[in-house]
Amino acid sequence: MGKITGFKEFTRELPRKRSTAERVRDYKEIYLPFSEDKIRNQAARCMDCGVPTCHAGCPLGNIIPDWNDLVYRNLWKDAIDRLHATNNFPEFTGRLCPAPCEEACVLSINEPAVTIEEIEKQIIERAFNEGWVLPIRPETRTDKKIAVIGSGPAGLAAAQQLNRAGHFVTVYERDHKIGGLLRYGIPDFKMEKWVIDRRIDLMASEGITFKTDAVLGQNIPFDELEAYEAIVLCVGATVGRDLPVEGRDLEGIVPAMHFLARQNRVIGGEPLEENETLNANGKHVIVIGGGDTGSDCIGTANRQGALSVTNFELLPKPPKGRPEAQPWPFWPMRLRTSSSHEEGVHREWSINTKRFLGENGVVNKLITTHIEFEPDPDGGRPRIKELPGTDKEWPADLVLLALGFTGPEPGGVVEHLGVALNERGNIKSDENYATNVPNVFAAGDGRRGQSLIVWAISEGREAARAVDLHLMGKTELPTKGPGDLPR
Repeated sequence: MGKITGFKEFTRELPRKRSTAERVRDYKEIYLPFSEDKIRNQAARCMDCGVPTCHAGCPLGNIIPDWNDLVYRNLWKDAIDRLHATNNFPEFTGRLCPAPCEEACVLSINEPAVTIEEIEKQIIERAFNEGWVLPIRPETRTDKKIAVIGSGPAGLAAAQQLNRAGHFVTVYERDHKIGGLLRYGIPDFKMEKWVIDRRIDLMASEGITFKTDAVLGQNIPFDELEAYEAIVLCVGATVGRDLPVEGRDLEGIVPAMHFLARQNRVIGGEPLEENETLNANGKHVIVIGGGDTGSDCIGTANRQGALSVTNFELLPKPPKGRPEAQPWPFWPMRLRTSSSHEEGVHREWSINTKRFLGENGVVNKLITTHIEFEPDPDGGRPRIKELPGTDKEWPADLVLLALGFTGPEPGGVVEHLGVALNERGNIKSDENYATNVPNVFAAGDGRRGQSLIVWAISEGREAARAVDLHLMGKTELPTKGPGDLPR
């Protein structure tokens, strides 16, 4: 634990953000520096709670009370060793995770939770600054070669773990740079991309081979995969959910990831296709979907100079506190206001888009109606009921569809290998991450469906352990930490 009376002496505190007026003029991360004294005070709030349910709230099973205590006692090098024992990339999770561990914190029953995510970020950044994060090369090498398809958090975690087991690992990435969703889906104001580059440089020095612009079945023949003893599919769930209503074929109605990826390529200095003119500058922007991706679109649209930004959510407005049906320590569906929301947006709940209108093939308006959900008499999912007299017309020069993802893209390597999909369209695998195809494994969103970065890293680690055990008959790779709570 931290300080015995720490949770009584110190209140929850986070780094201050740059002002909205300043930060919407650039794509830099929004948080200001946090002093060492303040972060140690935050670590001191971690209690001797007996049963640390933060462990169970974390899909990685991070040993959170241990590194909180080590930070409080100024043992930062020990803290990063404890953190890296369960998390390959705390610099990613410390910036991007929604922190289910904090919702499961015992202190959060009646007080603000411990600032677990911020402490995690401070530990890894201190470790990099002090030169403690060094390449970990295996003492011996096996004769096994493994291909990891996809370089998102699941693929990177699997690659690093398998390399540490002594195998020769090659990561295939179809995009121009490594990182997957981390690089192309996450705006720089949430995580600048030097953070990824720093880790990739480290992994390359550990002996991992990275192949970019590598599209299997196109510029890379599928036959190349025959040289590997095992393949790990970490292809993500990249097919965005569509909105098939009247007028959907109008120009200016765009999947959210197309919008976000384009801006990230601009910032990264990557060449764009000639027809990539997607930009919110001077436009009335409607973002349909109220999750993290929708929030990222809002922040990006404001930085591009949108005239207005409006956000639609099909579900009712959630309460500010915990719903009664989601008691501690479960993850609550409560109202969350992101930094992008703070920068300017009009939010609407219980609203459904009925049709799009336009001129000369380009969208300029949309029609909505307010709804409510009513129980299905047969016990199925609740049904949507439109409320009469609530139709409304909205100006809309750019519509961004942030409606979630339905699974991995059809065709490509998954189809070529003959990998089976489950009823939800995700890669089907057993409890050992093995697919129906011998020596082919799967991890991450492509296997479990759209999820959190911590789940992706956890799945990559677990799949690596399963592959190592499969190839060698034994494994010394660590298994998952303490269990997890249903979410």
